[in-house]
Amino acid sequence: MLVVMQAQATEDQVRAVCEKVESLGYRAHPMPGAQRTAIGITGNRGEVESGTLEEMPGVQELIRVSKPYKLVSRDVKPDNTVVTFPGSNVTIGGAGLAIVAGPCAIESREQAFTIAERVARAGAQFFRGGAYKPRTSPYSFQGLGEEGLRIMADVRDRFGLLIVTEAVDYESLDLVEKYADMIQIGARNMQNFSLLKRAGRARKAVLLKRGISATLEEFLMAAEYVMSEGNYNVVLCERGVRTFADHTRNTLDLSVVPAVQRLSHLPIIVDPSHGTGKRNKVTPLSRAAVAVGADGLMIEVHHDPDRALSDGMQSLYPDQFDALMQQVRQIAAVLGRSVSASIHVPAEATTSAN
Repeated sequence: MLVVMQAQATEDQVRAVCEKVESLGYRAHPMPGAQRTAIGITGNRGEVESGTLEEMPGVQELIRVSKPYKLVSRDVKPDNTVVTFPGSNVTIGGAGLAIVAGPCAIESREQAFTIAERVARAGAQFFRGGAYKPRTSPYSFQGLGEEGLRIMADVRDRFGLLIVTEAVDYESLDLVEKYADMIQIGARNMQNFSLLKRAGRARKAVLLKRGISATLEEFLMAAEYVMSEGNYNVVLCERGVRTFADHTRNTLDLSVVPAVQRLSHLPIIVDPSHGTGKRNKVTPLSRAAVAVGADGLMIEVHHDPDRALSDGMQSLYPDQFDALMQQVRQIAAVLGRSVSASIHVPAEATTSAN
């Protein structure tokens, strides 16, 4: 059920409706929009008694939402969600494209600072890196843990980049929430429902990656789990699905971008690094992702990928990332969108890593 408030409804009227919904034993989710506020109702197993709600001041109408994903749906919020970050003018989902870049894994302070300096100089707004690495083999590098999170926090202090990193369980999510600006839920955990609920109770934005065999509805339902707990700052990420193709690590499904945008108000970015698994495919698929309307890119970059402890074969060299950013700016301009300009990074920024 969806309560649509009148355009001129006051904050007190919206609050009163929310309190009434809660008093009936349901959960209210106010979703402010450009023209109106809609209040999603969850927790109801049957039809909500509409009589008392319809008569409340400021209420325009009640709409039954038939889709299983309610808060994610454009029925609740017809205008696009723009995710903001406290203390920063960086957004995801607006006219500007969000660029997330960095290594697959944080290996050392020197490695992180070297790469951060280059991606910041090229115009990235977010620094990505894994402190916790869920690997297929138990003998592969599993990440530095909290030490890696501390290194990324120092990267933010030095370069002004916002930090995106993955949480793999409750314990790591507590630490990621403490250090990072955005909590990543990886493909392997897209349907870890208890972890999704915990992320929904966090005070940080959530980047939700599509599972390796997830349908569009399953992808959106995973986002619904997060939002149903009260965290509405969710960004979706397409990172490829598993198919029979053997010329690429995964099959990057760019068709999901307009499909998501038709059904949901949430922003969606694309990760062509995991989506292809091959360095020579990252740049062309990045160009295609921007052209198809993605709200941003997530790119793996490493200054010495041959010696990377994780996913070196799909990581761009810094010079390749520079070239990619130039091309992305040109494509974005055609679509009426923008990418942050290159910034000047003080020389002492890199020396502080030593």
